[in-house]
Amino acid sequence: MRAAKWWRIWPDPATQPGPVSLLHLPPNLQSPVLGGRALPPHHVLGRAGLQRDMAEAHQAVGFRTSLTSDGAEVELSAPVLQEIYLSGLRSWKRHLSRFWNDFLTGVFPASPLSWLFLFSAIQLAWFLQLDPSLGLMEKIKELLPDWGGQHHGLRGVLAAALFASCLWGTLIFTLHVALRLLLSYHGWLLEPHGAMSSPTKTWLALVRIFSGRHPMLFSYQRSLPRQPVPSVQDTVRKYLESVRPVLSDEDFDWTAVLAQEFLRLQASLLQWYLRLKSWWASNYVSDWWEEFVYLRSRNPLMVNSNYYMMAARAGNAVHALLLYRHRLNRQEIPPTLLMGMRPLCSAQYEKIFNTTRIPGVQKDYIRHLHDSQHVAVFHRGRFFRVGTHSRNSLLSPRALEQQFQRILEDPSPACPHEEHLAALTAAPRGTWAQVRRSLKTQAAEALEAVEGAAFFVSLDAEPAGLTREDPAASLDAYAHALLAGRGHDRWFDKSFTLIVFSNGKLGLSVEHSWADCPISGHMWEFTLATECFQLGYSTDGHCKGHPDPTLPRPQRLQWDLPDQIHSSISLALRGAKILSENVDCHVFPFSLFGKSFIRRCHLSSDSFIQIALQLAHFRDRGQFCLTYESAMTRLFLEGRTETVRSCTREACNFVRAMEDKEKTDPQCLALFRVAVDKHQALLKAAMSGQGVDRHLFALYVVSRFLHLQSPFLTQVHSEQWQLSTSQIPVQQMHLFDVHNYPDYVSSGGGFGPADDHGYGVSYIFMGDDMITFHISSKKSSTKTDSHRLGQHIEDALLDVASLFQAGQHFKRRFRGSGKEDSRHRCGFLSRQTGASKTSMTSTYF
Repeated sequence: MRAAKWWRIWPDPATQPGPVSLLHLPPNLQSPVLGGRALPPHHVLGRAGLQRDMAEAHQAVGFRTSLTSDGAEVELSAPVLQEIYLSGLRSWKRHLSRFWNDFLTGVFPASPLSWLFLFSAIQLAWFLQLDPSLGLMEKIKELLPDWGGQHHGLRGVLAAALFASCLWGTLIFTLHVALRLLLSYHGWLLEPHGAMSSPTKTWLALVRIFSGRHPMLFSYQRSLPRQPVPSVQDTVRKYLESVRPVLSDEDFDWTAVLAQEFLRLQASLLQWYLRLKSWWASNYVSDWWEEFVYLRSRNPLMVNSNYYMMAARAGNAVHALLLYRHRLNRQEIPPTLLMGMRPLCSAQYEKIFNTTRIPGVQKDYIRHLHDSQHVAVFHRGRFFRVGTHSRNSLLSPRALEQQFQRILEDPSPACPHEEHLAALTAAPRGTWAQVRRSLKTQAAEALEAVEGAAFFVSLDAEPAGLTREDPAASLDAYAHALLAGRGHDRWFDKSFTLIVFSNGKLGLSVEHSWADCPISGHMWEFTLATECFQLGYSTDGHCKGHPDPTLPRPQRLQWDLPDQIHSSISLALRGAKILSENVDCHVFPFSLFGKSFIRRCHLSSDSFIQIALQLAHFRDRGQFCLTYESAMTRLFLEGRTETVRSCTREACNFVRAMEDKEKTDPQCLALFRVAVDKHQALLKAAMSGQGVDRHLFALYVVSRFLHLQSPFLTQVHSEQWQLSTSQIPVQQMHLFDVHNYPDYVSSGGGFGPADDHGYGVSYIFMGDDMITFHISSKKSSTKTDSHRLGQHIEDALLDVASLFQAGQHFKRRFRGSGKEDSRHRCGFLSRQTGASKTSMTSTYF
């Protein structure tokens, strides 16, 4: 199945109060000056736009050493060196925590049995009076203690075992190095679709030889290459290229000046620190991305940092999820391989279960338990603890059903304020952190039962899902219920919440910081497939098997809520309802064509949709905007995502041609293919570690640790860093966001809206002939309308498809000869004449 794509459009820059910063800026950066010239007003960081803060991790203490390299003075700062050291330390701690896994699978592509085979071969050679060690075993025997003549043979065996171990370890290390070098090759990714060069064929053969036969989930972790640090000159050049289509001449010239000054003054120093971190830590950007973009955000998780997935069956879901956890713990889940050969990093799988995001005043932290044998359940304002095991074995589906039925039949009412307690997890993180301190003192046992659960289960009292009477409205309500609920019926801190509606429909609400969508998507696919094809139901509608009357009833959690937090719960509930009710969700299936038609056009399905979205957004808003599409970087150790900036000059040229009635279909089609090729090049570059945004993000973080003034990085950061979490308004550019993942997700899903005047859009290919879209925006906005954009997306898809001979039978819209079509196209052109000329004649740095 095709993966869901997440797409965000950021609002008109004219409506924003000011740019934002990930970190607090010192006073001397609030009005930056470059070369004696003050920055234009739209480049100055305003306090009103500040949404996140980073308490400085360290003070400038200790020492400051300088060295000279390539004629430039490089200063070594204690805070940033300490941060790099801690990043590496965290990486090594993770490796040590997986010591047993490393013993079982870290020797991959060999196996522990290969050591026994090697030892036996050495013993056999020794028996035949052959010395494969060339005298090393005799030297080893001399170093061993002399236990007397009766133990002479034992010394020989020990010497052979030690020699076999050293030789075996050397061979394994050589195999790991060879495999890591092979996996560092990305030429296959840059080749045209359907074509394979001789070097790539040779590479595939070598990877097959060195990859072993039966890898486990974490077998490849030691062999994955580290994410490379791109050239800072290339990154800046690509950044300028990406913003050129949406900047005026004056703004672009000034941005280019800032870029030149940055390359001349600060780039080499910041790049040096990143290279140092890339050698010491597992990944030079992922831990900072997790901390500064997710964990240091003080905004509510609901809508902002959670996303959802849909399904249409209930019953055995909890049992299937626990079966997945069992397989995960035993590493029986095979690693994901591109082309059946190239492994992806599996590190994010470790935190699916038994994980909670704990709120903090300054930053959150992720708490992960080795195991948990219960789930926390919410029903009609009450919390329950339901055990999942009996005598160290997993409860059967029928036994779990029995426990949930007991909860549904429990007549006890919710205690005062207990019903709305979970709204605190939807409150701003600083507020929730302060209230949690009191809660931890007064209701420690109940809080631990929830936070220490394998996952959270919400038994909703209302039905949801597609209905025949009103399919459009029911899908919209289904999406809204999964994304936000009622604001107090999800524990948003948990890694995920399983939502079971009263009519048996299912869904997931997933917290984003611990992993990206493909990980939870893989788990959800397993759950649905297991429930449908393996577990099944009896003829009377129950789970198969028999109830267990000896099971103790689910434990009702008792919350001793102090009076001082009652007002906090009420305020949190009010804020959650305001945030939830302001979300305008629209879900619609596009069934006129799908992936099979796009394949017949010999195009990438993702690129096809991306360029069509550019056309749809232009028709909706009458202007272009920067585009954020999230591509995976799991080709590298502990990689997460990188940005693909899809609003390219080539895409803009195609959109203008489609809106120009003087352009012919062949001309538009030629421009469309050029735009698709450009998008594919950007996507492949991002996946191979040569993207723009994560590199600039890491450079900015280093500059803040160094207290180094960089107007260029400040401007860039204010435009882009908050895109993936959709929590921060952007002043200079309004952008939209697409998450591009491999084909793991079988059910639709979506994020919340990007901003007050922005859109959030996701799409998924359902089979070969359907594409399902989810669009979200804010009802309070006068500039956005989710249903209106949905219509533009449908029209854009039809218009693009009709450019191809295979799609001529599709109905053409907005390109006919009627007056309405002519007015539509000319109206947009009249508002965009200046921008069009600027974009078409611009040059790139």
